[in-house]
Parts: sequence; structure tokens; C-alpha cells
Amino acid sequence: MSYVATTTSPIRTIRSQRVLVVLDVDSTLIENEVIELLAAEAGSLELVAEVTERAMRGELDFVQSLRERVATLAGLPESVFDVVRSRIRVTKGVPELIAGVKAFGGHVGVVSGGFQELLDPLAEDLGLDFWKANRLEVVDGRLTGHVVGEIIDGAAKAVALSAWALETQTSLNDTVAIGDGANDLAMMAVAGLSIAFCAKPIVQEQANVVLNERDLAKALDIIGLI
Repeated sequence: MSYVATTTSPIRTIRSQRVLVVLDVDSTLIENEVIELLAAEAGSLELVAEVTERAMRGELDFVQSLRERVATLAGLPESVFDVVRSRIRVTKGVPELIAGVKAFGGHVGVVSGGFQELLDPLAEDLGLDFWKANRLEVVDGRLTGHVVGEIIDGAAKAVALSAWALETQTSLNDTVAIGDGANDLAMMAVAGLSIAFCAKPIVQEQANVVLNERDLAKALDIIGLI
């Protein structure tokens, strides 16, 4: 078996036709951390990677860490999105997971502390039902080092999962949250089933199920769809 239930919470499989699966993006839906791909172009990768790691372990406030990391991107040309987009790699098993959920009559969404500019085309290509992320400010063709609009932090992820459940008439008991970092804990707490995917220790301790094989198709078995 490639996954285990935690000692505190047994595996609860989903049986409803209205299942909703919501995934984190960076290091879950995709193999990359998008902020680090952007930082590599800005020459700030080492700093940004260290802050990202601490935020995922729950050692830093996410909003503060996001603003600090995004500030290092100031001055990058808007064309950097095309450069970074070509380097994004979808995690093994993602297409199979999406197809399996949809074949069951369910829906799949992703919510990200990353950036809408890079998520939009990826989500469309994968055929996702819902997606939400932060947006970077661009003025005169260059990144300003700021985000605009609502900040997608842990609380916002939980709100998105709940809103999509309401929109699809899915009971929260029939929702699944999959993530790897501390920023995912809030949505995992409201979901009927939470899966820690190759996750940080704090997430593995609190999730219903731990999946440490980098193949998201394995989640279909956990959810009870195969």
C-alpha cells in the first residue's frame, strides 16, 4: 500500500456522486514551486527558496512571506511568464486523477498561493472545473514586486473549497483536500477527507491520509473511486 491512514483519523472513502477534489498547486499539482522559478529569473532564488521552505513548515506567516518573496521579483519583464510556463512540470498521475473524478461525476479544483498568470493556461489545459491564485501587479510591461487583489492564503483556500462545494451542491463530507504545506491545513480541516501528499511533517501529522509516493493517481484508490 502506497498510503497510510494517520493514527488519529481513519481513511474515509467518498461514495457520493457529488465528490469534489481540491488540490494545492505548487509541489502538488505540479512538481515545481512557481515563485522559485520566477526568482531564478530575478537572481533571488536562494533567498526565496529559504523563505518558501520556512513558510511551508509553518514557521512564517504566509502573507508576510509571500509579500517578501514577491518583492524580489520587481523589474522582471512580463515575458518572464512565458519563460517560466515552459518549465512547469505536471505531477505524475494528475491527468488520471482528474479523469477518474470526472468519470465518477465529480469536480476538480485547485487553489494556489502561486499566481493566476501561470495557473490559467495550465488549468485550462488540464480541464479543471475551478481554480484560484494570487495575481502579480504588472505596470508598463514589468512586475512591480507587489500582488494585487485578494491574497490567497490558507484561510482563502478553505473558503474556496467551501464555495465550490456549495456551487456544485456537494456536501463538505464528500470533499477531498490534497496538499503538502502548512498553507493547506485550513482547507484540509474543512474537507471530508484530507490527503497529505509528500508533505511537510506538520501536514502529515494532521491529515487523514498520508501519500508519500509521487503519483496522484493513487489518490483515486484512497478516495474510493477505483
